[in-house]
Amino acid sequence: MSTVEQIEAAIEKLPPDDFLRLHEWIRTRFDDAWDKQIETDALSGRLDPLAEAALAEHRAGGSTAFPPDEK
Repeated sequence: MSTVEQIEAAIEKLPPDDFLRLHEWIRTRFDDAWDKQIETDALSGRLDPLAEAALAEHRAGGSTAFPPDEK
């Protein structure tokens, strides 16, 4: 049995309150890792081509207000 399988088996035995607490901890860790990756990519310039493409599309009239204007 792998470590992941052992962890999964232990999670299956958790009471509901502990399971929800674990879920929140994992979600927070995932969100923090995502934020760190975006920050790293932005600082390295990796996202620059995407930003330039989005700005070019916007300048060419290819974007709309969000949320759309309600009339």
